[in-house]
Parts: sequence; C-alpha cells; structure tokens
Amino acid sequence: MIFGIGTDICDVRRIRASLERHGARFAARVLCAREYETWQQRSARWPERGVRYLATRFSAKEAFSKAIGLGMRMPMTWRLCEIANAASGKPELRLHGALKDWFDARRLQAHISLSDETDYAASFCIVEVQTHGSATGASTSPPTP
Repeated sequence: MIFGIGTDICDVRRIRASLERHGARFAARVLCAREYETWQQRSARWPERGVRYLATRFSAKEAFSKAIGLGMRMPMTWRLCEIANAASGKPELRLHGALKDWFDARRLQAHISLSDETDYAASFCIVEVQTHGSATGASTSPPTP
C-alpha cells in the first residue's frame, strides 16, 4: 500500500549560488559524512560534477521528506537521510538514527529516482507500507559522523 509520494525539482544554479555564498558549510549541512566525502572527491576532479551531485542529493532528500509527509521536521533531517547507490548504480535511501527508527516502526520501504540536466535536478520518491515477505527499498545502517 502506498504511504506517500514525493517529487522535487531543484534549480542547479541555486545550489551553485549557495555553494559560492556559503562554501563547503552548505554541503556539510545537507550531506551525511559518506556523501560529503564523495562530494569533495567529485568537486576536486570537476567542480561542476560536485555541484550536480549536491543538487541531486538535495532534490532526493526533499522528495523523500514529502513522501513521508514530514517535510524537513524531526525526525527528518538532511544528514539522517543518505542517498547511496547499489552496486548496479541504482539510487537507494539509507536512513540513520531517529529517522531510521521512525521509518522502521511504520514498516515502510522507499524507492527513489534521480535525474539531472544542465539547470535542473529532479527526484521522485514512492514510500509504501511493507507487507510480509516484501524486500525493503530503503536500507538502514549505523549513522555516519
């Protein structure tokens, strides 16, 4: 059963402007430790790639927050929601801390899709209630510092 659906379109130019204004502090607010490390590596090789990485993560977290119906209110925080990739490259959610506990208590699973073009990053998220025997689309792991 569908619990919620969320979508978000992020203007990459706004993310770029925020990075110019606030520097790495902005990325550190939005990304968990693993995401931040990836962002730094991508930004070092090709700065535009780092901007797009941050924009897609920002968009995906916004879409997820809408799908669970909380927006950016506790227990939903930027850093407790991680957007990772499976070995196949498929994006997946990894939740941590209080958000993981909230999500698991409701027996939810999530599916996320990301896309970006020159000026926009877009994300779509479906959250559903797990039934017996269903596999989870959002994994949960210990929090990263």
